[in-house]
Amino acid sequence: MIIKNLTVRFGTFTAVDDVTLEIPAGAIVGLVGESGSGKSTLARAVTGLVPYTGGIVGGDPRRIQMVFQDPYASLDPRMTVGTSVAEGLQGLRLPRAARQAEVERLLSLVSLPASLAGRYPRELSGGQRQRVAIARALGARPELLVADEITSALDVSVQGAVLNLVRSLREELGLSMLFISHNLAVVRYVSDVVAVMHQGRLVEIGPTEEVVGSPTDDYTRSLLEAIPRLGRT
Repeated sequence: MIIKNLTVRFGTFTAVDDVTLEIPAGAIVGLVGESGSGKSTLARAVTGLVPYTGGIVGGDPRRIQMVFQDPYASLDPRMTVGTSVAEGLQGLRLPRAARQAEVERLLSLVSLPASLAGRYPRELSGGQRQRVAIARALGARPELLVADEITSALDVSVQGAVLNLVRSLREELGLSMLFISHNLAVVRYVSDVVAVMHQGRLVEIGPTEEVVGSPTDDYTRSLLEAIPRLGRT
């Protein structure tokens, strides 16, 4: 999928400024930057949630799904887990039995037991709710999954499990993903390619280990310096 010369303006403010980014099939592209850099606005433009002023977003908009930062806010508290996951299947027109089987398969994909289908979001942990949100997005058979800060609202103890899930889904499904975070260490762990965003523009892009090992932009270096290291005070 290609994002070409994408620009998003709100009045006179340019939130996303002429961004071009390719997301190869089966790859995870990490988009990293501080709060206010424009990365979440880019995500919402790609998924059609905010209009863009110029540029092109390739691919079928119906095949682009987004998982949000706060899983409790993104799940309807009045819906059971099974009903929420089944929302992603609406375009498939499955018979009831087949729909139930597919819900169970999707829950299994994100390492949740089928027994959770009858529960409500309030009965789940934050990590479980985020897994439900991912399962719902996968139900639509996305060409691209946009993950916007999906671990930042979770306890540190469960962040690693969700990141491992992201990696396993890429391996198992060949899933293409735009993975957005302010944390370069998190992006490094899951991504094949890293794109660094600052003040609405991409300032650096390349294979993950190249960007992390030999950054060419001062802003990227500052993000690397901000990563906590053992023994550093």
